[in-house]
Amino acid sequence: MGLAGIFLGLGLLIWLSYRGWSVLVLAPAAALIAALFAGEPLLAHWTQTFMGSAAGFLAQFFPLFLLGAVFGKLMDDSGSVQTIARFMTEKLGPKRAMLAVVLAGALVTYGGVSLFVAFFVLAPMAQALFRAANIPARLMPAAIALGTSTFTMSALPGTPAIQNAIPMPFFGTTAFAAPGLGVIASAIMLGFGMWWLRRAEAKARAAGESFGIQNADAHVDAAEDPVVRERATTAGSFDPSEVQQGQHGSSQPGIVVALMPLVVVVVVNLLMALVVLPRMDTDYLAEARFGGIGLANVGGVWAVLVALAAAMAVLVALNWKRLPSLRATVDAGANASVLPVVCVASLVGFGAVVAAMPAFEIVREWVLGIGGGPLVSLALSTNILAALTGSASGGLTIALDALGGTFMELAATTGLDPALMHRVAVIGAGTLDSLPHNGAVVTLLAVCGTKHRESYFDIVMVGIVGALIALIAVIVLGTAFGSF
Repeated sequence: MGLAGIFLGLGLLIWLSYRGWSVLVLAPAAALIAALFAGEPLLAHWTQTFMGSAAGFLAQFFPLFLLGAVFGKLMDDSGSVQTIARFMTEKLGPKRAMLAVVLAGALVTYGGVSLFVAFFVLAPMAQALFRAANIPARLMPAAIALGTSTFTMSALPGTPAIQNAIPMPFFGTTAFAAPGLGVIASAIMLGFGMWWLRRAEAKARAAGESFGIQNADAHVDAAEDPVVRERATTAGSFDPSEVQQGQHGSSQPGIVVALMPLVVVVVVNLLMALVVLPRMDTDYLAEARFGGIGLANVGGVWAVLVALAAAMAVLVALNWKRLPSLRATVDAGANASVLPVVCVASLVGFGAVVAAMPAFEIVREWVLGIGGGPLVSLALSTNILAALTGSASGGLTIALDALGGTFMELAATTGLDPALMHRVAVIGAGTLDSLPHNGAVVTLLAVCGTKHRESYFDIVMVGIVGALIALIAVIVLGTAFGSF
């Protein structure tokens, strides 16, 4: 009965969230269903297990959601994201429309801009390029997804994406974990994705397919759609309804000024993680008032926080006159972080209740008993949970909350580098999370004005198949040569 309750609760969570119900209500309800079938105390699991785990996630990661969302909004309102998109358009032009969209998305998201902010800026750019090149509009979502939601989210070393930050407290790693393997995985995802997009474009041209009729204001309508908002906030770190808030400047910066904050994010993150923090005296963290922890538990998160804060300071200093209402922009960014982090925390709370059920031991034994070693087990667990929850960050946290300690014990026993587990876990979470009910997928299709039946297959190829190939390559190389 306990296992049936887990599956029933999970099924209702997936089905009703896909229909637009709020995860804030569904997650505790699904958790209580699992507890009810197991004969466990309901109120205790709600207020102690569920809320305790959700609060723990908020304590660890809300600062990242907050600074990431504010930084993304500052980049948007200052015109910096638009400048980068325009620069790519001018340099590559309609003849290389696919590459222009992919690289523009990769550049801004690797620099710390939320992929949801990127969606709303890149969609009009892609629409103009694809129309000029007469490429079918149905390929726009796949091109944007490849640049924003694949290698810059899970593989490229140093990416400040929340998915890359989540394993750091569990494994004591930094955002630059297994950099060589991350670069190889990124090259595979980008190379395979571009090959597929060019193939799809050539096939469409051979069939005489044109750009088609497209709603030029689809991205505006998507920002105001409450169903899109509910689905999106479980999959990302930015509430789409805040995209239209704040106030854009009347002018845009030059490309050097636009790129400078992104460079600051990467450089400061690297320096903090590898140079500054390791040389600091952080023995005070062992005191009870700070949780009795070590630098390894918080160093990775601290490095990203300082990098984002430094980038925001540089951005505001360079674009002071282009931010007509700094308060409104910061408020919009801050507000945009709240619903996503609480939604993901609710998913984490649901996972904690499920993991506390006696029947979950069956699931644990199955995962750990999978052939191929700990890396395969870790990859499958994050893959499956990200697919079921429709959230890479939610699925990843649930998996590591439930099994992270066990995997660290296996690593100590087998000599496995935690940095390798970090990279495998993040790439694994970024594969099957792109199923049809994923909030990022739903939002991207709405922003581009296309439907699942038109565009989803190409998203699968660039977002799932390419990532799975990269994941297999990392596991094979990591098993053979270790982390590098």
